[in-house]
Amino acid sequence: MAGPNVPDSVKIRKLMDMLKDKVVLVTGAARRVGAEIARVLHAEGASLALHYRSSAEAAKALVAELNAARAGSALAFQADLLDIGHLPRLVEEVVKHYGRLDALVNNASSFHATLIGNIVERDWDDLIGTNLKAPLFLSQAAAPHLAAARGAIVNITDIHDERPLKNFPLYCAAKAGLSGLTRALALELGPHVRVNAIAPGPILWPEDGSFDAAAQANVVSRTLLKRCGDPADIARTVLFLIADAPFVTGQVLAVDGGRSVVL
Repeated sequence: MAGPNVPDSVKIRKLMDMLKDKVVLVTGAARRVGAEIARVLHAEGASLALHYRSSAEAAKALVAELNAARAGSALAFQADLLDIGHLPRLVEEVVKHYGRLDALVNNASSFHATLIGNIVERDWDDLIGTNLKAPLFLSQAAAPHLAAARGAIVNITDIHDERPLKNFPLYCAAKAGLSGLTRALALELGPHVRVNAIAPGPILWPEDGSFDAAAQANVVSRTLLKRCGDPADIARTVLFLIADAPFVTGQVLAVDGGRSVVL
């Protein structure tokens, strides 16, 4: 640890080396919170495997941005996470390219309302598949490589894993499962792999218009800090859990401006 008499330039250099020579796979990395996670980890020296499903242009642009800052430090990998049989190949493609895997961030997620009486199997397959099934099987495929690197898994869950959001029962059940899976994987993969989760509160509003202006104002009014968070709040917490929390595992950390206190 840098002491009080260490020059600021040395402290900054040490901070920027937090993930030097480390390789991180981020799912759903092309846009929104996933892209910010990628940028923050990259700024700390990580090489990035950026997973995307359909956002090819956004993924291509992000790869170009990161490689312009540091050549050869980012590559995009396309995969449908619901194709469970492909997930081991996705991990192997990353390891073949970079030679190692130090961390996995299970960020990709589906989010949409499922009203009781109208839920169909397709909703189950999508919401449970992306939010719970895929993280399990991707973590399983990555586990041997993460163990060899003494690495980490960070899952992105939701504050509604414990306090359900009305009209979203399947989504909430999936995220509750992911939080439970986080603790179970920490038990199964320790001591060589740490597994933690982040439960965001209001960070970015859904793009489907499911929260209108009045709904957004209501959420913010019931958040202790009286504002929305920023994708960087999640990204910096991911960085902490991967690079600066060696004695933290099996935890679900709310990053929600205090919203969960008053839900």
